[in-house]
Amino acid sequence: MHPKDLQIKDFTYSLPDERIAKYPLASRDQSKLLIYKEKEIHKSVYQHIANEIPEKSLLLFNNTKVVEARILFQKTSGATIEIFCLEPDDRYPDITKAMIQKGKVFWKCLVGGAKKWKELQIFKTVLLGEKTIILSAERKEQIHDYYLIEFNWDDTNLSFAEILHSAGLIPLPPYLNRHAEASDADRYQTIYAKYDGSVAAPTAGLHFTETVFKQLDAKYIERAYLTLHVGAGTFKPVKAEKIEGHEMHAEYIEVSEALIGKIIDHLDHPIIPVGTTSMRTIESLYWLGVKTILNSNIALSELVINQWDPYELDAAGITTSTALNALISWMKKNEIELLITKTQIIIAPGYTFKIAKALITNFHQPQSTLLLLVSALIGDEWKRVYKYAMQNDFRFLSYGDGCLLWI
Repeated sequence: MHPKDLQIKDFTYSLPDERIAKYPLASRDQSKLLIYKEKEIHKSVYQHIANEIPEKSLLLFNNTKVVEARILFQKTSGATIEIFCLEPDDRYPDITKAMIQKGKVFWKCLVGGAKKWKELQIFKTVLLGEKTIILSAERKEQIHDYYLIEFNWDDTNLSFAEILHSAGLIPLPPYLNRHAEASDADRYQTIYAKYDGSVAAPTAGLHFTETVFKQLDAKYIERAYLTLHVGAGTFKPVKAEKIEGHEMHAEYIEVSEALIGKIIDHLDHPIIPVGTTSMRTIESLYWLGVKTILNSNIALSELVINQWDPYELDAAGITTSTALNALISWMKKNEIELLITKTQIIIAPGYTFKIAKALITNFHQPQSTLLLLVSALIGDEWKRVYKYAMQNDFRFLSYGDGCLLWI
């Protein structure tokens, strides 16, 4: 069956509100860990995850950093307008370039209270150290369900990243049903978060600590980092009856030539992405390589992964090693050491994994594309895994517990 024909109603389960973790545990690595391997299920905690992973495995972490994407503008009338920064305008080649803009930037945003916004511009006073900055926002146009907003600030020495850090709030997932608190600024980031750009955390990584890393190192389990900037689309519900009617969100990925080489070197050992974002990134690498094989002169602007590419590209006979080496060759030819592009890949039942041998992830919402990915990995066994988690008091969603699922 083509994934387009899947019915979303087949990927649901009952998730009572009290099973959603509204706050993280005091210690990151004390979260429970469910292990599914060869149809057997047992439980542990993240502190002992090294015991569940073979030597010489490669763990891949997403080092994106959550930005303070919610900006509240208080009008003189008392009304509040909330601007949620989704992603930069297409005039910028990537998020990093947009984040370093000074004085002015254009961003795609959701606007709460848009009907109250009658003025050409709205203003906010921002305190940055001892400086007082005036930030303005102007709606340029409405496109589908978002607005293109022009932000201006009166200190051209400051980047937009610096403005966001001072003016914005951490955007917690909507299902937590609470406002961000001071502690979320630290706990809704992984300890290895590095590059600004996400509006949601790669939550599978929230459980890792320096203690866990030392245990992994002691067992010669390697770690490497990639970047996928998580968009708000990760929370977008599948409203269509069939998956064909759901448009997958596109997200920026950044992968170095050195990382691709490391993956090639580990193809004979378990390669385990930490989180669905890492999974979507590394699996996209195979299909990017396929595209360079099918068209060796493909331009960088065309080297993207569309939603249905993995199910419709002719990759017959193209091994993982061949595809990844082809991608490296294309990068060398084009003098690119860091590949920055977009992926819209949807991984659903019917997908054949090319690189990953397992997945470390949290427990996901019913009828979500993330649950589709889990089902693609372990088939209908996801129902037994989730039932076990429910019966054994595992905590669900972003601040909840997690699992290690082997193909």
